[in-house]
Amino acid sequence: MSNELLGKYASEVFAGLVAPLEGVEVSAIPADDPLAKEDVLVRMNRELQRALEKPASERRWVMVIDLRRCIGCHACTIACVAENKLPPGVVYRPVMTEEVGTYPNVTMKFLPRPCMQCDLPPCTEVCPVTATYKNEEGIVVVDYEQCIGCRACMAACPYGARTFDYGYTYAEQAPTFDGVVIGGETAAGYEHASQEYGEAWKREGHSSESPVGNVRKCHFCLHRVKDGILPACVTTCIGRATYFGDANDPDSLVAELISKPNVVRLKEELGTEPRVYYIV
Repeated sequence: MSNELLGKYASEVFAGLVAPLEGVEVSAIPADDPLAKEDVLVRMNRELQRALEKPASERRWVMVIDLRRCIGCHACTIACVAENKLPPGVVYRPVMTEEVGTYPNVTMKFLPRPCMQCDLPPCTEVCPVTATYKNEEGIVVVDYEQCIGCRACMAACPYGARTFDYGYTYAEQAPTFDGVVIGGETAAGYEHASQEYGEAWKREGHSSESPVGNVRKCHFCLHRVKDGILPACVTTCIGRATYFGDANDPDSLVAELISKPNVVRLKEELGTEPRVYYIV
């Protein structure tokens, strides 16, 4: 194992993220040794545990995305789809792509766009049945049982961060051979239920049961966070471009990052006070 890999492995063992490998000794590495320098995921995981010890009302979850590090790989998008078992047409974290420059001096810019989790969200104001609201931690959530699918919140969101679940399934779109759906059982099993908001939401094709017929959106993977696990998009970002944590903790990584002068938020002029920050 190279020194670089050993250092990364050691930091993850010390943080309790991975089990020690048989025959690999890490206890001899001093804490101040460069090899023991921890990955930002390890730091964020430690800070997450610390934040969960506080009352929910005292936490302020924020996400910081470093656009200088984003390479447009869409790993965060795919991780979100897999984690929340999102059906066709429902995407919580798209990555916007822009081509800039004039040939031959052309480059690409990428902008991941989750829900902004606004402190003053216009979407909650227009919901006629109060199905979308801010929970005790300040995250904008959707009550699938309450939602009537009117899509007023979709029209009100200035970031286009909400999508509608029409009940489509991957099994329906799978190829067939002699009338048999190839991979149909696998796709059907995958789509059976998701764990959003800590509940198992079953899907039976174009059924009338939630979340079919509901508006859906990013919720910062609250079902993971409450169990002390970082959001799926954060852990799968290969460029370490996405950060998550409690901004009310002055010693947290996110509090440190959002204090920088090169941090912006989308459409701040609207006064929505988004909780997603971008480093430019």
